[in-house]
Amino acid sequence: MHCVKLLGQSFMAWDFDRQVAEIQIRIAVLNGFTALGIPVTAAVG
Repeated sequence: MHCVKLLGQSFMAWDFDRQVAEIQIRIAVLNGFTALGIPVTAAVG
């Protein structure tokens, strides 16, 4: 939840459905950043 709050403390949307969409977009962005930080490992030998 801390990482979600780093992207903004409040909602920009007023409508509940748009707030849900806003949260889904924030989570997609966080997942993209997390995917960039995961190293690719391969077995050697």
